[in-house]
Parts: sequence; structure tokens; C-alpha cells
Amino acid sequence: MNPSIRPTQTQTHTPQGVQNREDYLVLEEPLEIRLAHGAGKSRKRFTVAVTMRTPGHDEDLALGFLFTEGIIAKADAVAEIRIPEENVILLELAPDIYVDSERLVRHFYTTSSCGVCGKTSLEAVQTVNCYYPVHGRPQISPELMYGLPEKLRAAQLAFASTGGLHATGLFDGTGNLLFLREDIGRHNALDKVLGAALRAGAPLPFRDYIVLVSGRAGFELVQKATMAGIPVLAAVGAPSSLSVELAEAGNMTLIGFLRGERFNIYAWPERITP
Repeated sequence: MNPSIRPTQTQTHTPQGVQNREDYLVLEEPLEIRLAHGAGKSRKRFTVAVTMRTPGHDEDLALGFLFTEGIIAKADAVAEIRIPEENVILLELAPDIYVDSERLVRHFYTTSSCGVCGKTSLEAVQTVNCYYPVHGRPQISPELMYGLPEKLRAAQLAFASTGGLHATGLFDGTGNLLFLREDIGRHNALDKVLGAALRAGAPLPFRDYIVLVSGRAGFELVQKATMAGIPVLAAVGAPSSLSVELAEAGNMTLIGFLRGERFNIYAWPERITP
């Protein structure tokens, strides 16, 4: 059985009567992300965050989280990833990587649905970006975009059993699905995908990739994608006003309501061929 789901007994009520049957629930558990940095006797360990997530691909989640939060700028900044105990993950930074622990005032508890809960100031919400998309790159046809949601759904194994998971897919410029991750939290699913790409050695920035998310396009998803230089973010659902503003400022093509053979472009339509 998929480790992300758990069987349960449920009672279903319909006009035809009541039926007792087995159902499946998506797991939701806390993950404490710890960081170690420095060298020798000055090496320090501290907790960066506690996030509620769906267990599975925790290494991808932790690495992607550090990257999208601007704590690290490249994968080899992390020398080792260990799981010292259940629901705890420790990332050992390379000795030459310095982290200002005082700056990480967001000793945040983040829920599954909120990627910015626990921010201590409005300034902390916006992350310093290392990479930006390139104007006009890549060029993508509408027909290619039409086919992405079906490819995403076909690869969502846990969603098929529970109906309670968000998914994020990373596609190349020809529409090939490179990585897919599911999680009860939208931002976790995106962190997992970016972490998986980083761990696989994909070179930064990701300027020829497309990200597709299964729900709405909140601003935290746009922000995380811009951290990797991703030029196109598409969502099955709607964007928010702040996500459109952030996409416009970051030169990202933002697509919403990608369903069937239609979609809306909210920012930088130049990458979609007529």
C-alpha cells in the first residue's frame, strides 16, 4: 500500500440507504526540519521549521524548502541529509556555507495549507531571489499546455485513492513529465518537486521548465517557482491578485484555469505561441 495513505472505515449515506465500507485517508504528520552549519567546535544545530506534510520524499521536501526560502542557493550547499528519528530530518550544510541563524526568525510552525504562516513581518514574506526567468524563453504552444493536466492526473497515484492530495509536476519544454510529487499541502508539493530536481542534479536555473499545480495558484507558489527561475507556472485553478503581481514583477508567465482546451494567461503571455 502507498505509505502516504491509511485505510479507514466510513459510513456512506445516500438516498438509497446507508453503506459501511472501507475508505482511504491521506496521512498528515509533522516534520521537524533541522539544520547544522559551521565547522569544528563552532558547528551549530537548530530547528528551522516544523511543517505539517504527507510523509514521503521528505529529503526532497527539506532540500526544496531550504532552497525556496533562500537559505541555500544550490544543492551542493547541503553535504548530507539524515533522518535521526521519526518525523525529524537533519540537513548538514557544507563547512564553507554560513547561515545567519538570527535572520531565520521564522521559527515557524507551518500548516499544510499555508506556506507563510508564522512569518514575523511582512518583509519576511518576500524572499530574496537568486534567479529570474529569461524574456521569451521558452516558446510553448497552446496544444502542449492542453495536455499537461491529464499527464499530471495519470501520475497521481495517491490522489486516486484519497482525493485529498495536491500535486505538482515539473515538465520540460516539450511536455515531458520529469518529476511529480503529491502532498496535502500545495507548497509542500512544490518544494518536493524542486528538491527532487535539485537532488537529481538538474542545473540551476530551471529556465526551460514548466510547473503545473493541481489547485489554485497562490502567491507562495509563484514565489517558490521564481526562486528557481521557472518561466511558466500553470494552475488548474485560479490565481490570486498577489500571485499575478508577483508573476508580473518576476517575468513569469502565469496561467490559470488550465482545463480541457482552454486557459487564461494573467502575466507575460509572450511565451505562449499564438
